Amino acid sequence: MYEVVGVRFKKAGKIYYFDPAGLPVEKECHVIVETARGIEYGKVVIGKKQVGESDVVLPLKKVIRVANESDASQVDDNKQAAKQAFKICQTKIQEHKLEMKLVDVEYTFDRNKIIFYFTADGRVDFRELVKDLASVFRTRIELRQIGVRDEAKMLGGIGPCGRLLCCSTFLGDFEPVSIKMAKDQSLSLNPAKISGLCGRLMCCLKYENDNYESAKEELPDVGTSVMTQMGSGRVVSVNLLDRLVQVELSEANRVMEFALDEIVTG
Repeated sequence: MYEVVGVRFKKAGKIYYFDPAGLPVEKECHVIVETARGIEYGKVVIGKKQVGESDVVLPLKKVIRVANESDASQVDDNKQAAKQAFKICQTKIQEHKLEMKLVDVEYTFDRNKIIFYFTADGRVDFRELVKDLASVFRTRIELRQIGVRDEAKMLGGIGPCGRLLCCSTFLGDFEPVSIKMAKDQSLSLNPAKISGLCGRLMCCLKYENDNYESAKEELPDVGTSVMTQMGSGRVVSVNLLDRLVQVELSEANRVMEFALDEIVTG
C-alpha cells in the first residue's frame, strides 16, 4: 500500500497522486510538486489515504513542499504573462498565415516552458512559428493541438440546459458517449438537441445510461407476448424510468398499463 494525496492542477482537471513525503499536507491546501512538465503548483483535492499498487503510476513522485504566498503570487504573475503571450502568438499565427485557432496559453510554474493550445481541422506545419516564438520568449515552446471537447472545457460556457458546462466545472475525464445512449433514453435524434456547445454528443447522455440499460434488461421487449391479470396481450410500449409496460389486451381490444410485477412473459 502507498500513502498518497490527490492533486489537481486545473479546475475540473484530472487528479494525480503524489507521495506526501511526511509533509503536513491537508485537503484544500496548495503544494509544489514535480511533474513530467516540470515543477508545478497544484491544489490537494484528496487528503492522505492508502491505495494499492494498481492505483498508482510508479515511481510515485513526491510533494516537494507546501506552497506559500510567494508561490501563489508567482502563479498570478504567470497568468498575466500568459495573457500577453496569447496576444503575441495570435499575431504570429496571422503573420505565418496558419490555419489554426489559438485557444489558451499556459506557463509552467517555473516558467521553463510555455504551452500554446490550439485547434485546427488538420495537421499544421508550425515549425517556423515555434522558432519565432522561441526567439521572443527565450524559453521552451510547446504547441499542442486539442479537440473541440477540450476547447469547450478550457473556455467554458452555458450548455443547452442553462447551466455551466459539466466539462468545465466538475468532469475530470471525457467518457465515451454514443448515439445508442440517446436511442435508449427515447430522446430526439436531432443533432441540434443532443449536441453540446462543442458540437459533439452531450456528456450528460452518459449519466443515466446505466439505469436505462438495467431497466431494458428487466422489461420485456416491444412485441413480446405477456400474461396479465386481465388476460393475455402484446407489449406495445415500455416506460423505462417508471418500470411500466403498456400492453394491448387480446380479448378487451384495448391498451392498459401494468407494473413489471403484474405481468408474466411467456
